[in-house]
Amino acid sequence: MNHIVLFEPQIPANTGNIARTCAATNTPLHLIEPLGFLTDDKHLKRAGLDYWHDVNIKYYPNLEAFLESIEGKPLHLVSKFARHTYSDVNYADGEDHYFIFGKETTGLPENFMRDYEAQCIRVPMNDEHVRSLNLSNTAALVIYEALRQQDFIGLEKTHIYDNDKLS
Repeated sequence: MNHIVLFEPQIPANTGNIARTCAATNTPLHLIEPLGFLTDDKHLKRAGLDYWHDVNIKYYPNLEAFLESIEGKPLHLVSKFARHTYSDVNYADGEDHYFIFGKETTGLPENFMRDYEAQCIRVPMNDEHVRSLNLSNTAALVIYEALRQQDFIGLEKTHIYDNDKLS
């Protein structure tokens, strides 16, 4: 199973969009406090639409509590400072994979990243034009790469709708 972990997220719309991706992919969402908003925030719910109740959300008071809870399972720190590309990692090994994303303004703590340098992954981008990619877009890219490698287990690759536009 894959997991999305947000370290001290600050923008409710990003977290709401990520919650929607989690609902669509059956991915648990882990939130490490402090959060920059209340989880009943109207913007958070608007971004997550009516999917918020379909997401398995766990809260942690700090990074240490989260790390204790995963007991050494595969952890991937997503950062622009990483030297490994996210798509070069094997996620189809039958293990739980935890993808941790830093807060929008400062990312993940530097000493934490140094401790887990080999687990840091990056989405390629042109760093001359932008400082970073949007958090919710990056979470979707990474989780769908893991799911692609896992043959989209548990997801419908196709679906027939009552009013299917392609039928």
